[in-house]
Amino acid sequence: MNTNTATTTATEVARPAQYLGFSLAGETYAIELLRIREIIEHVPITRVPGMPPAVLGVINLRGRVVPVVDLAVKMGLGPRSITRWTCFVIVEALLDGERTTLGLLADSVSEVLDLGPDDIEPPPAFGTRTPVEYLRGMGRQEQRFILLLDLDRVLSAEELLGLATAPAGGGA
Repeated sequence: MNTNTATTTATEVARPAQYLGFSLAGETYAIELLRIREIIEHVPITRVPGMPPAVLGVINLRGRVVPVVDLAVKMGLGPRSITRWTCFVIVEALLDGERTTLGLLADSVSEVLDLGPDDIEPPPAFGTRTPVEYLRGMGRQEQRFILLLDLDRVLSAEELLGLATAPAGGGA
């Protein structure tokens, strides 16, 4: 029985993982597809007083209250205008050990990528506008690289709540 488990684990590790590519302030990012619940059109956001600037407010998702995070603001990439391609990527993140549904504001969603272990490089120490601690790696897709976000780091409770206490004008 242990042999089957070891064989299954080795097979799963070698299989490519799927990522959803999306655009944010001119950069292409990707999140593991297994973390994404759905993608919805941009809908009006209800502002909630006292939230950090990166938490835009909440939306009504079929009767559920879902907080919306603007990763561009969180990463210091600046505000963008809402276009017809702007959407919410609904994800599940662990906040204080509890699975929480969050909406991520994306400028557009582009494609589903299949990336194997050999297609993923460690994040560079410099050269990206995104803080390195938010990256899982760089996905190689033909002649370009895509920034792979570490959702649990980007959306950790400490990170989100820390934004509320950060001095005004501070980045990530």
